[in-house]
Amino acid sequence: MATAFLVGIGAGIVSALLFAVVISGSVLALLLSYIAPLPILVAALGWNHRAGLIAVATGAASLAVIFAPTSGLAYAIGIGLPAWWLGYLTLLARPGENGPVWYPIGRVLAWAAGIAAGVTFAGAWGIGGSYADFEATMGRAIRAFLTMESAPDGQPAPSPDALGLPSGIAVDDLVDAIITAVPPLAAASFVLMLTLNLWLAAKTVSISQRLPRPWPAIADTAMPRVMLPALVVAAVIAVVGGGFIGLIATALVGSLICAYALQGLAALHALTRGKPGRPFILGLTYAVLVIFLVWILPILALFGIIDTLMGLRARRSGIASSAP
Repeated sequence: MATAFLVGIGAGIVSALLFAVVISGSVLALLLSYIAPLPILVAALGWNHRAGLIAVATGAASLAVIFAPTSGLAYAIGIGLPAWWLGYLTLLARPGENGPVWYPIGRVLAWAAGIAAGVTFAGAWGIGGSYADFEATMGRAIRAFLTMESAPDGQPAPSPDALGLPSGIAVDDLVDAIITAVPPLAAASFVLMLTLNLWLAAKTVSISQRLPRPWPAIADTAMPRVMLPALVVAAVIAVVGGGFIGLIATALVGSLICAYALQGLAALHALTRGKPGRPFILGLTYAVLVIFLVWILPILALFGIIDTLMGLRARRSGIASSAP
């Protein structure tokens, strides 16, 4: 217990430092902040979920004391508690006839999508207590960014109306489009952050032989089928809804599309097993994914949805088992 306590404190301090470096604004700092959940997940998976919870409390308290209470709260909601909860779920098990039955990885992925949408909504609500305040604050920030980026070095920033946009595109329309796109993109990137950190933490703990559960068959990852109707409902609300209701719906659409893209990637791994061109197919997919992430994710998500509807992996397994 004492070891887990000390590990939790150390992990919380490291995670808080990784979260705080983003203040510098450099690209390296941004990349380091992306792995802020990693120490918490390592503590939760390698020791127990209590160590992860201690890490969350330590990180939040450190940031609250050094910077401001709001910094500690933002860290706890946006980084600490989501990482701890996913670590807790990953090691959740119930007794079975042949040993423990571990919590399915597909459900962990579904939780990551739901958490990402919730954190995106919390961030938007924190920016402005009302949706009008959120739009106004985001609009000012986007206009300032656009004018700053378009100004030559040493020259004053131009007015928003003098950005040289193509004819027929007004500045206000561009700003509104960006505001609409931010929630789903932010939620999708949060899903990627959580899942990548969870995989990296589990792999690290597994190499050190401290992972309590056997390494799961990640290629068999499949979210619960109920998530598909949830995606449809969220898409409808995103179209007809307004205000924060529409925002959280669009965030859920973005997070679920990312989650289904990861399921599609897992299905691709499973369906190409034993194929002679498997290395080329997977290598090309990952190369295109890195270069054209935003455009490839919807295609992979569609593949993941088709896999859910038609059971592609189950069909292939059935064909393989019936072959002489």
